Amino acid sequence: MSAENLAGKWTRKSGRTLFDSITCVVFLFLDFLDAVLCVVFKLVDEFFEGNACTPCYCGKAGDKNGENKETEMLSESLYGRKYMLRNMGFLGFARKWRIYRKKKDDRDGSVNEGLMVNRWSDCGCQSCVSWMKKEYDQKLHVVVKNLPQGRGDEAAENVIFLHGFLSSSSFWTETIFNNLSESVKDHYRLFAVDLLGFGRSPKPNDCMYTLLDHVERIDKSVISPFHLNSFHLVAHSMGCLIALALAAKYPKFVKSVTLVAPPYLPCAKDGATTSLMALNTFAGKTLWPPLAFGKSVMSWYEHVGRCFCVLFCRNHRIWEMILKLFTLRRELNFMEVDLTRHTHHSAWHNMHNVICGAAKLMDKYLEILNKSRVLSNKLGLEVVGDRFTLATIKLPIRYFH
Repeated sequence: MSAENLAGKWTRKSGRTLFDSITCVVFLFLDFLDAVLCVVFKLVDEFFEGNACTPCYCGKAGDKNGENKETEMLSESLYGRKYMLRNMGFLGFARKWRIYRKKKDDRDGSVNEGLMVNRWSDCGCQSCVSWMKKEYDQKLHVVVKNLPQGRGDEAAENVIFLHGFLSSSSFWTETIFNNLSESVKDHYRLFAVDLLGFGRSPKPNDCMYTLLDHVERIDKSVISPFHLNSFHLVAHSMGCLIALALAAKYPKFVKSVTLVAPPYLPCAKDGATTSLMALNTFAGKTLWPPLAFGKSVMSWYEHVGRCFCVLFCRNHRIWEMILKLFTLRRELNFMEVDLTRHTHHSAWHNMHNVICGAAKLMDKYLEILNKSRVLSNKLGLEVVGDRFTLATIKLPIRYFH
């Protein structure tokens, strides 16, 4: 080996070692910061919300007890995220706090009567709390594009569009709905849904945002009210997981499924392993690129992520105004607006219980669809995007690339 090649190899190895060392130090600091913020938020939540404050996930997995359909949907990544200070039981505060709260509740004879509708750390502007009005009945916000006048809706093909993480129905209405051909407009009735926890849809603090929650809300907000007994599904990113769960529930209703960049991982024998593997795959700890670093911080550190949400999501109107002034634009791009239209509770649980937690359920849903005669004979599954693809799964259905 020449001296030049040897020097190049040594330089790359040294650079990698230095990068790994810096990464370790940065995330060790974030471990400490998150543990400190856990204490701070518990005290502040107690002051503003009292018994209605939401518990965090700094405890052990044993804190999640009970076996039912709801707990089965919860992701092991909520409690299974490992970092140094958690394993050391930093200050033992989480355990001491639960003991203190239990003793206080027993002494006062008080019980948790439910979570506040809007937390102190969430935005209270009209667009963010409009779903709390009684006339909305906790239904999802749905944009409907009906057929032209003169054509009966019963003759239409129905298409339900599901957006991805940190997005809204605008993802479809601003890109697809405005560029449809006349033939499509004459034959298809389109439904673009704001998924639970995003856009103008409800963001309840007593919800775990599991696949079951999403499917039930779509049923209540779209399928039942519009009496849909036949429909196509088009989904992007996180919405692909919800689309497969919805198709597994209504295999005889679904005519086709189109998935754009589905975040799919093969299911391991152990469901907990699959959820944690999904967390490391989609939001692994890394400093570079900056977007990946942001994803890892928001996905691994519950309380650090909540700080960002308090700063940006709670004050999104101020940031939107500043952005308009700096860019000299009267209107912002829909993606810039959607990025902050959520609460920390909704984004955190959607990330873990849908994107990570659903990984252990996808093979089960695909097996249900595989066994369905409707799927084998009629249903086509289209996969768009090659980053995470379903093409490696062999099913008796049609694939289009």
